Amino acid sequence: MNLFNSPLATTTTTLFIFLFTFTPHKATAATCLPDEEAGLLGFKSGIRSDPSGLLNNWIPGTDCCKWNGVECHFNSTRVQRLTLSGQPEENPRSILSGTISPSLSKLRLLDGLYLFDLKNISGPFPTFLFQLPNIQFVYLENNDLSGRIPENIGKLSKLYALSLVGNRFTGTLPSSITELTQLTQLKLDNNSLSGTLPKAINKLVNLNYISLEGNQFEGTIPAFSSNLRSLRLSRNKFSGNIPASIASLASNLAYLELGHNSLSGKIPDFLGKFRALDTLDLSWNRFSGTVPASFANLTKIFNLDLSNNLLVDPFPVMNVKGIESLDLSNNSFHLGKIPKWVLTSPIIFSLKLANCGIKMRIEDFKPSETFFYDFIDLSGNEISGNAISLVNSTQYLIGFWAAMNNLKFDLGKLRFGERFRYLDLSHNAVFGKIPNSVVGLQKLNVSYNHLCGQIPKNTFPASAFVGNDCLCGSPLKPCK
Repeated sequence: MNLFNSPLATTTTTLFIFLFTFTPHKATAATCLPDEEAGLLGFKSGIRSDPSGLLNNWIPGTDCCKWNGVECHFNSTRVQRLTLSGQPEENPRSILSGTISPSLSKLRLLDGLYLFDLKNISGPFPTFLFQLPNIQFVYLENNDLSGRIPENIGKLSKLYALSLVGNRFTGTLPSSITELTQLTQLKLDNNSLSGTLPKAINKLVNLNYISLEGNQFEGTIPAFSSNLRSLRLSRNKFSGNIPASIASLASNLAYLELGHNSLSGKIPDFLGKFRALDTLDLSWNRFSGTVPASFANLTKIFNLDLSNNLLVDPFPVMNVKGIESLDLSNNSFHLGKIPKWVLTSPIIFSLKLANCGIKMRIEDFKPSETFFYDFIDLSGNEISGNAISLVNSTQYLIGFWAAMNNLKFDLGKLRFGERFRYLDLSHNAVFGKIPNSVVGLQKLNVSYNHLCGQIPKNTFPASAFVGNDCLCGSPLKPCK
C-alpha cells in the first residue's frame, strides 16, 4: 500500500499543517525590520546610564523580539509592545537615566508603551505617540517626566488606557481628553496638575477607572459616566457638596475616594444605595451633620474613612459582614463603646477611633479576631484598664496609639512583635520600667505617665519621656 496516498497519510499531513499554522511560535528571522531596530537602538542611545544592564542585550543584528522588554506580534518580527521597569526600592541605583527618544515613532505597529519606575527618565510628554496609528495603552508611571499634557491629547483616539502616575506634569487637564471615547482607564495621580476638570468628562462612556489623586485640581466635582467602578479624587482642592450626579454611579461604583479636599455640606443619603461599594473615603473635609441612616445598607463595604470632619451623633448601626478598616476619628461622635459590628468582624486590620467619645474598660474590647490587626488608634477617649492582653494578642500589630486615656498597667509586660513600630501611651497612668525592646520602634511616646528607672539607650527625643515620676538617662538627665 502506498502510505503517501493512504487515509492515514492524509490525516497526518492535515494534523501537521494545523499544528504548524495555529501553534504560537517566535519568528525565526534573525533581525527586526531595519527601521524598527533603528528605532529601538535610538531609544537606547537616549539612555545616559544603565547601571543594571537592562538594555545590554539590545545588540544590532540580533533578534530584537528577544531583547529585554520588547514584545513582537505573533509570528512576526514587528514590535508590538515595549515594557521596561525599574526596581528603585530594591536598588535605587539600578534604574535607567536619560530621555525617551522620539525614534520610537519608527515602531509603526506599537500598541503599548509601558515605562514603570524609571525615576531618572526625564523630559516632556512623548509627542511621538501621535505618530503611532495603533497606540492603545500608554503607561508612563513613576518616572521624572514634566511639562504640560498636550492640548491635542484627544487625537490619540484609540487609547484604552492612559496612566501618567507619579511624574511632574503641570498645567490643566486639556478639554480634548473628553474625545478619548475608547478610554477605560485614566490615571494621573501624584503630579502637579491644576485647574478644574472638563465638564464634558462624562462623554467618556467607557471609562470604568479614574484616579486623579495627589494633584491640585479645584472647583466642583463634575458628572461622570455611570459605568464608573472607581472614582479616586483624594488629596486635591475640590470644593462644594458631593453633587447629585454622583447618584447615577450607584449600580457599579466600588471605590469612592474623596478624602483630603475642601468638600462640605451633608453626606448625601443616596450613598446608602451604593450596594457594590467596597471603599468610601470622605476624610479630611468639612462634612457636617449626621451620617445617613441609609449607611446600614452598605453591607459589602470593607473600608470606611470619615475621619476629620464635623460629623455628629448618632452614628448608624451598620450591617457589614466584615469591615477591614474603619476610621471615625476626630469628629463630634460620642460612641460610648466600640460598635458590635466592629467587634464581630473577622478580617479587620485597622481600627481608628481617636476622639470618638468612648467610655469603657479596655478589657471589654473583645474582638472576635485580633490576629490580623495592624493598627489600633484609641487616642483621646476615656478608656481605662490594662491593655496588655489586647496588644500581646495581636501578632501583626504595627502601631498602637492610646494617648490621653486612663490606662494603667506595667509597661514592662508589653510584648513587641517583629512588625511593631509605633507606640503612643502618653498621658495615661502607665507604670514600671521602659523595656529594652523599645529601641526597635520607629516612634515612641510614653510621656506623662508614672514610669521609673533608667531609659534604655535610644534615639528618641526627650519629649518622648518627659513628665514621668523618676525616669533618668539620655535623653533626660543622667541617673544618679
